[in-house]
Amino acid sequence: MLKHIFRILGRSDKPVNISEIDPEKVRNILIVRQHNQLGDMLCSVPLFAAIRKRFPDAHITLVASPINYEILFSDINPFIDKVITYRKSPFRNLIEFYKELKNHDYQIGIVPSTVSISRTSHFINFFSGAKIRVGVNSIDDKINSVAYLLNVKSDFEWDTKKLHQTERNLDVGRQINCDLTDEEKKGVMIHLSNEEIKFAEDFINKNFPDKTKPLISLHPGAGKIPNRWKRENFVELVKRLHEKYDCNILITSGLIDKEITDKVRDELKSLNINCVVLENTTIRKVGAVIKLTDLYITNDTGTLHVAGGVDANVISLFGPTHGYEWAPKGDNKIYIQSPTDNINDITIDKVFNESVSLIEKTCVKENTHLKNSQTVN
Repeated sequence: MLKHIFRILGRSDKPVNISEIDPEKVRNILIVRQHNQLGDMLCSVPLFAAIRKRFPDAHITLVASPINYEILFSDINPFIDKVITYRKSPFRNLIEFYKELKNHDYQIGIVPSTVSISRTSHFINFFSGAKIRVGVNSIDDKINSVAYLLNVKSDFEWDTKKLHQTERNLDVGRQINCDLTDEEKKGVMIHLSNEEIKFAEDFINKNFPDKTKPLISLHPGAGKIPNRWKRENFVELVKRLHEKYDCNILITSGLIDKEITDKVRDELKSLNINCVVLENTTIRKVGAVIKLTDLYITNDTGTLHVAGGVDANVISLFGPTHGYEWAPKGDNKIYIQSPTDNINDITIDKVFNESVSLIEKTCVKENTHLKNSQTVN
């Protein structure tokens, strides 16, 4: 019934001839993406970059849901011109939202359904008035029940092919010839300002004046409990790494991580291992500090993707989520997938051995202080 009604309204799901799209005539593009967790946001940045490359003069608007932490989308996504926040209550907010949406003449509307398929996002996209509406027809064996609201759509087998989230996002854009070369993908990073770099350098110099020791950082927290490797595991891991390298230790922490972070710090101090906690700092400055450390060991959480975005040396731990889908890519990045859905089935030995391998590989490659540090086998 709904499908029939929307056809009556004058916008059928008749396919669009992509070759007829003139980039010079596209002035307004809408992207409806309600998944605003930090990892989701960062993995979608290459899609925005590809859209900007294809339509350099277009005004790009993002429709997003409210988020529960303070971060500006422009902090991590320089390709967005405007953000409209979707709030469905109270009712006047919903009215104001649709008024704002109708203030633009959108030529293209995109729903990059790479995490889940949202009916609401598709209705927003449809009612925006966009003439070309891009999205997914199905994901593996999951059918998009509102695909009739789209006129550019494909069937994707992302899980079958074990594709990364960045590639899933780009696949949606590729339907309208928005793509990046491999080199261009590498260039989509968090580009730090001089001020952020100076903050990180000052922080490191103040807290870790002894540069002869490796600096290992870790993030033992995570917003989702199933994504947390036991704090006891982190403590034992640091104990072993400290015995081998006599290393400096940094812990990153957000508000939701404080309880875990405090316990890890206190337990390390009881072992006479001093560590510094970097907490409640803006995400870009956190990234700048992480970049200056020799290794970042982290659960699957937001700062993992920030570390990947600044090209830090990273080991990431995955339980119920898939490393092939979410872990940052690169020669200096390793993800460890639990053999089960339980992240605590990852052994300390496994993480320790991978840590040693990556530390020695990257420190030798970068000709840093490791050769001068204490190594006890």
